[in-house]
Amino acid sequence: MTSPDRAARYRGLQHLPITLFTTVMGLIGLSLALYQAAAMLRWSMVIPAVIYWFGVAVFAAVACGYLLKLLRYRQAVLAEWRDPEQIAYFPAISISILLVATATVTMSEPIGHGLWLVGVAAQAALTLSVISSWIGRREFQHPQLCPAWFIPAVGNVIVAFAGVPLGYLEISWLFFSLGLMFWVILLTLVVNRLIFHAPLPARLQPTLVILIAPPALGFSAYLGLTGQVDPMAHMLLDFGYAFALVVSTQGLKILRLPFSMSFWALSFPVAALTIASFKYADAAQSRAHVYIGLALLSVLVLTIIVLILRTVQAFVRGDIFKPEEDGSAA
Repeated sequence: MTSPDRAARYRGLQHLPITLFTTVMGLIGLSLALYQAAAMLRWSMVIPAVIYWFGVAVFAAVACGYLLKLLRYRQAVLAEWRDPEQIAYFPAISISILLVATATVTMSEPIGHGLWLVGVAAQAALTLSVISSWIGRREFQHPQLCPAWFIPAVGNVIVAFAGVPLGYLEISWLFFSLGLMFWVILLTLVVNRLIFHAPLPARLQPTLVILIAPPALGFSAYLGLTGQVDPMAHMLLDFGYAFALVVSTQGLKILRLPFSMSFWALSFPVAALTIASFKYADAAQSRAHVYIGLALLSVLVLTIIVLILRTVQAFVRGDIFKPEEDGSAA
């Protein structure tokens, strides 16, 4: 293969977006939601396992692709890191590892344990790096703030999912506390930006759904840490439902937008709220929350199916491997 041919082969990697890791979050989130439903309702575990392995395969493909991008187009990766909107997506890498670890623990504790340790180290490093960037010498403007900034905080909360069953109680509390603290801080900033400043650009409208994830994940983590449904747990779960209702008012506007990879931001928050609903239903023996969980699970499955079809269509057209201004629509 000649040098020009080799260059053409890898050129698309230059524009491989960091947001692709949200596809892994959505798929593994679906697997965990199906597992939670199957465990409680005594369904077959075959479908959750199939979705899990599909998510692992997608994670391997995306991780290898982005690693190649880092090796061949280091400046493109640095440009994403310097971008105020894109930098928040980097912890999606460690979140993906933590989610895969959480799902793996149920099948192989030693492998899941090893993955969890890697994920915790990566989450700590990426969280500190992103926060350091936020409070460093760079000057951020209100238009650069969006709900995607919640992603680093979300990752810290997820540490407790597998951390508690594996016996890392203090570490789980540490990351949970850090995630909850930054959720409250960022929530104030994001709501201020949404109300008092210009509307989010079209490409960022789907990130509004991320508002649902922190309280929903916070409830599941808190329940695992304390083992009880106390007033704090009730508040976190109801915050998740409240944000889901608020975001639903923008649903039609979001669905009319041209497809882009940022649409995968729709999937994981719904998965998080679905899991939280089933966990509450199991802990409080609430039949109503079983139905809420099933309704959310139906929405999640439909969302994932549509996202997969649109992503495949974008992949075939080559839109995923184009600069955002040329390939955002699919």
